[in-house]
Amino acid sequence: MKVYVVYMGSLPSRPDYTPMSNHLSILQEVTGERSYKRSFNGFAARLTESEREQVAEMEGVVSVFRSKKLQIQTTASWAFMGLKEGKNTKRNLAVESDTIVGVIDTGVWPESESFSGKGFGPPPKKWKGVCSGGKNFTCNNKLIGARDYTGEGTRDSEGHGSHTASTAAGNAVTGTSFFGIGNGTARGGVPAARIAAYKVCTTTGCTTESILSAFDDAIADGVDVISISIGDDNAIPYEKDPIAIGAFHAMAKGILTVNSAGNSGPNPNSVVSVAPWILTVAASTTNREFLTKVVLQNGRTLSGRSVNAFDLKGKNYPLVEGTLGSQAKGKVLVSRYPTISETAVATINVDYKNYASISPRPLSALSQDDFASLLSYVNSTKSPRGTVLKTEAVFNQKSPKVASFSSRGPNTLAVDLLKPDITAPGVEILAAYSPLGSPSLGDQRQVKYSVLSGTSMSCPHVAGVAAYIKTFHPDWSPSLIQSAIMTTAWSMNASETGVASTEFAYGAGHVDPIAALNPGLGYELNKADHIAFLCGLNYTSKTLKLITGEAVTCTGNTLPRNLNYPSMSAKLSGSRSPFTVTFNRTVTNLGTPNSTYNSKIVLNHGSKLSVKISPNVLSMKSVNEKLAFTVTVTGSGLDPKLPSSANLVWSDGTHNVRSPIVIYTSG
Repeated sequence: MKVYVVYMGSLPSRPDYTPMSNHLSILQEVTGERSYKRSFNGFAARLTESEREQVAEMEGVVSVFRSKKLQIQTTASWAFMGLKEGKNTKRNLAVESDTIVGVIDTGVWPESESFSGKGFGPPPKKWKGVCSGGKNFTCNNKLIGARDYTGEGTRDSEGHGSHTASTAAGNAVTGTSFFGIGNGTARGGVPAARIAAYKVCTTTGCTTESILSAFDDAIADGVDVISISIGDDNAIPYEKDPIAIGAFHAMAKGILTVNSAGNSGPNPNSVVSVAPWILTVAASTTNREFLTKVVLQNGRTLSGRSVNAFDLKGKNYPLVEGTLGSQAKGKVLVSRYPTISETAVATINVDYKNYASISPRPLSALSQDDFASLLSYVNSTKSPRGTVLKTEAVFNQKSPKVASFSSRGPNTLAVDLLKPDITAPGVEILAAYSPLGSPSLGDQRQVKYSVLSGTSMSCPHVAGVAAYIKTFHPDWSPSLIQSAIMTTAWSMNASETGVASTEFAYGAGHVDPIAALNPGLGYELNKADHIAFLCGLNYTSKTLKLITGEAVTCTGNTLPRNLNYPSMSAKLSGSRSPFTVTFNRTVTNLGTPNSTYNSKIVLNHGSKLSVKISPNVLSMKSVNEKLAFTVTVTGSGLDPKLPSSANLVWSDGTHNVRSPIVIYTSG
């Protein structure tokens, strides 16, 4: 028998309908049943193949799909983005304190200072959730809700959920570090906001039915923003993706879902979060990096990467090249393989990742060039000696760069929808952790704060920004918050040649929290627009119901690229022939009355596109007024290996509302 999710769509509006009675009449003798009945309708059950077929045919059943396991994707960052500490940042504290961030993850460590209720008043009146965290788990006025779908209790035994929750909305905690590394104040984007933790993941993964249950509850509990740093290895069709289904229902209730892009980069087509009603986040670097120096006896210093908290007191040890740790007892092992010797005093190897991660023993990972020069020293010196120093945090002036692991577009499910949407800090992030979690593989140390990298870390940064925007604009829809974040982003320069450093890496650019408060114009979308988008992808009424949970009939044919999205993208079939592509968009005036916006086109990456905007001037008389325009892109001879791109900027002299335009081909 296997676990299946029996999805029955939206809740009927009839007052006499109770989901449970309906579930029981459909399947009286089901073991292991879990019901979803607060925000949408369905249950999970263990079924044989014949039972599955029987249930699928029953009236009221939208779909029966196999439950899968998804994976979690593994603070100077806030200052780096412009949200400075304390009074240096504009805040609307009364509303921030009424803002609730729902985090769907591995749970939370309730005793962490990041989640202390000290100084907080009672939970917001709109809160309808519970604290059912399990044994010895206490909520407070900061951590106001806890739910568990794993049977383990909501306590975080891994660290991932505590890390993401504290990054989004953790308290400002001074003097945090990883054994002195990265010392400073750890805080979330909205430190005065409340947190509700929904535990759906264990060490083996996160099940489909747990994720659907968590969305169901979070929506009904009254959260304002949902942060979910979870995803599959590949993009799943919307109708089978629990995150896409849950987020659709959240969007319909006015809640924005922020999701990680995935950690399968730099391969193209690897982005796993591809629905337009989800804000999809890539991961990039900040202006701080963790460097671990290797000092040779001849006085030469090489700079490597790792988070190495071990202090060898500057003592030199013999350097030995090899692959086996056994020959390195009392020595420093130099190996080009990503190994960490248990017997060596320290290990030096090659940095294949380009970011620092925690090591359970002294380690430095050098660039290919520095490793080659170290080898030459080891092989040409009679008794080569050296040492590995403790890691230092170094601040630099480098522009943010998308991490190699961050999943890239293009979008495989909706080829004319640019994903990811935005990038944010996701490399070497220090945040709260669980003392039960291991800081690295085979690491016995217990820590309250740890350093992690992944789109899992960038996702809660953007969820924190979304919550921050909502504190100033509580009436904005999820699409307006998403539009504000995307159209005010810092533009990113291509760090390398090739598809991995184009808009397919970073979408609209790097999140800018302060600018996002005042975007000027917004691209607004509602549930009907998303349904028209799905109709344009040739979804049948039956498949549409799998996502929306209600009977929908497609009328007319809207091209998916005409979804009123803040970015514009089109995939063309042939690269040689001349083409013309149009995009229809409508903007809403979020700024001041009597505003005039002029359009400007900026071409990127040596692009030869010709772009015309009609009308090319928008005169807004009143706030919330909507005006439509058309973008016509012409060109020929596209590079099959690289997208051609441009930026459309609407400017009134104060606001610059920027949208990427990306045209690409399959060759």
